[in-house]
Amino acid sequence: MATSFNSWSFRFFSMTFITTLAIISKPSVAVPVLFQPSPWALAHATFYGDETASETMGGACGYGNLFSNGYGTDTAALITTLFNNGFACGTCFQIKCVQSSWCYSADPFTTVTATNLCPPNWAEDSNNGGWCNPPRVHFDMSKPAFMKIAQWKAGIVPVMYRRVPCVRPGGLRFSFQGNGYWLLVYVMNVGGGGDIASMWVKGSKTGWISMSHNWGASYQAFATLGGQSLSFKITSYTSKETVIAWNVAPEDWNVGLTYNSNVNFH
Repeated sequence: MATSFNSWSFRFFSMTFITTLAIISKPSVAVPVLFQPSPWALAHATFYGDETASETMGGACGYGNLFSNGYGTDTAALITTLFNNGFACGTCFQIKCVQSSWCYSADPFTTVTATNLCPPNWAEDSNNGGWCNPPRVHFDMSKPAFMKIAQWKAGIVPVMYRRVPCVRPGGLRFSFQGNGYWLLVYVMNVGGGGDIASMWVKGSKTGWISMSHNWGASYQAFATLGGQSLSFKITSYTSKETVIAWNVAPEDWNVGLTYNSNVNFH
């Protein structure tokens, strides 16, 4: 009986040891870090344009028609330090009016997308006209977005702001410019952090080709890519997550068109 017990104990110990070793030895799986809202910080906000937000079209990010490309009127221009040479294009901010009689009493906030640059005006004092002069933190909002947090007659109000994840329906969108030897791509509808750190293109007859940042939300590749279906690999500036959009554009792709994918950041 003792011998049988000892044999059973040895087998149990061996199985437990092997199972524990297997658990310890199991390779770890890298989990992408999802972007979380930043702490609230103090800034100021003005607005530009009128109620139609027509003056916000185009902009330094190169999104073109903000209505047809899904950004609407809830947009803002950033100062140079926040704009980060265009790498902040597409990022999202929650903004609420504070410490002013012009603020709405319900203390509402609105979420805006960075679509433009508010350049400094060194001919004016930072507190009197030169609102976007660094290091002052400032948002020049579309008028419809500004009117969600304060009365437009205020002109300028103190605000609290924070970075938040961008919630975008559908996948990444790629707007093509250039030609068969120089491809310029504007990336839109970016979720998660909303921004892009790096990008690659792959033709059906090539390997991955690194694309360089052109300006705003555009990336370029000097390569012969005509007559090939195109895929893109994109890394988020904020989360460092990488996604691949396979076969976004068909072999007969054309400049001036926008192609949709089924992948996005979250």
